[in-house]
Amino acid sequence: MTLIRRDLLERGFSLGALTLLTGCDLSDSNAVQSVLAKFSAWNDRVQAALFSPDRLAPTFPESDAVKDFRYNAWYGREQAPSLDAADYRLLLSGRIADKRPWTVEQLHALPQETQITRHVCVEGWSMIGKWTGTPLRIFLQRVGADLTARYVGFECADGYYEGIDMPTALHPQTLMAFKLADEILPREHGYPFKLRIPTKLGFKNPKFVTTIYVTDKEPRGYWPDRGYNWFSGS
Repeated sequence: MTLIRRDLLERGFSLGALTLLTGCDLSDSNAVQSVLAKFSAWNDRVQAALFSPDRLAPTFPESDAVKDFRYNAWYGREQAPSLDAADYRLLLSGRIADKRPWTVEQLHALPQETQITRHVCVEGWSMIGKWTGTPLRIFLQRVGADLTARYVGFECADGYYEGIDMPTALHPQTLMAFKLADEILPREHGYPFKLRIPTKLGFKNPKFVTTIYVTDKEPRGYWPDRGYNWFSGS
């Protein structure tokens, strides 16, 4: 089932339930959208309240990690951005003390660790992968980010955008992933790096990241702007 089809079905079930529960006339789009927005905001608050910075997502033995990780995007593999290491710069903005851009070489020189975790897609599939990179927490500390700010946002070379709450950004398993299965991250999976957040659904793991910003204003998200819950994690 495609993501669009699943989205339509989920919206259909939601609208049907709302008709029964609230008596909303489905022709009254503003009323329906208002109720849906309130349900979504309530879900976000519940998920945020349940989140614990000390609770780890399950990890797995290396034998469970796949070598050929599934490609997933709203566009074909051949349309994935091709970023050149010599030209790439990671831009920083917002509540960050040192906003100097970072090169791929500088990113790869950061301390790195490996995790073997499960990627869970909203489309209904999951896959275990071996990811290597730098905890986002370490990078944010290195650049003097204001860790009392509420959110961290990301902009990407393929037009994607996403944001996470600061507790998730500081979670020990939230990784700036530079490698997959011990190899430099392939182009189609987000070279030079993607966010790997095993406590979140897959669409909260942006690829081809070109900008990181720290803010007190909730960042927009590509799929949340299209009806999905913003928090989308545990």
